[in-house]
Amino acid sequence: MATMTAVVRERYGSPDALELGEVDKPDLVDDGVLVRVRATSVNRADWYTLMGKPYIARPMMGGLRKPKNKLLGADFAGTVEAVGRDITGFQAGDEVFGGRTGAFAEYVCVRMGVAPKPANLTFEEAAAVPVAGLTALQGLRDHGRLQAGQHVLINGASGGVGTFAVQIAKALGAEVTAVCSTRNVELVRSLGADLVVDYTREDFTRSGRRYDLLLDVAGSKSWSQCRRVLNPRARLVIVGAPTGSGLMGPLGHIAKVRLAALRGSQKAVFFVAKFNKADMGVLRELLESGKVKPVVEKRYELGEAADALRYMGEGHVQGKLVITV
Repeated sequence: MATMTAVVRERYGSPDALELGEVDKPDLVDDGVLVRVRATSVNRADWYTLMGKPYIARPMMGGLRKPKNKLLGADFAGTVEAVGRDITGFQAGDEVFGGRTGAFAEYVCVRMGVAPKPANLTFEEAAAVPVAGLTALQGLRDHGRLQAGQHVLINGASGGVGTFAVQIAKALGAEVTAVCSTRNVELVRSLGADLVVDYTREDFTRSGRRYDLLLDVAGSKSWSQCRRVLNPRARLVIVGAPTGSGLMGPLGHIAKVRLAALRGSQKAVFFVAKFNKADMGVLRELLESGKVKPVVEKRYELGEAADALRYMGEGHVQGKLVITV
């Protein structure tokens, strides 16, 4: 059995549990594409999966006491090594990007979550896109029902999802107000935000402004606070939330907001992004047109994955963290 190098862990816990190891190289399946990973990136979900929190979500992570899957990661960019006999549209040598569990490794075998890499992006830049880009796109367009000319507020605009959301909202024709900390104001403004609110100096829920959509990545406000800035039929789309307790984690905040919003014309929704070919194509077009660009704060080597996860856990990442494989 052929092997590959990957970031592995045998238990839930801190980044100290991570190490480089040799694992079985994934088999090529008839309806799959085997990809040699050149770069991957870190998402907040990777940190939760590493820690095994919230505890209530461990069955979905694959194990109550310890993880059944030793691998981490989701985003990847790389070159096609081989294609299954049922696959059309890809061939060995093609540059691709997408998402697959276990992407902190030299190879992934992927079925649905793969698309041609934008020609104007490096592997590192392309690897920063999939999960965060799809979350921003689907949150704004599908769950937020954003239309051209509408006013959108993005709370938590400087992180992975937030930096994509500012740009995608502008590409969809919206007027964008972005909330971030002092150190990120100029970055967010450079991404096209019409108005930037520094939350250390101003409470956006008391500004008197009203919005058709609030995309909440930070989860820093209660429903009663958020509804003050929403138009009568506006929507709050929850993307992220505070770490919360070990048992419920961010799900506690999400549940409270959704329950509080059950009555009334303003709606609160929560979702998890789904990979599909059409939306990967939309992202590719936006990236190749220059309307959207990845923001990468730091780059790491595969052997430094623990450092990347440790920094992610601090909660102040500007854009994305990328790992070269």
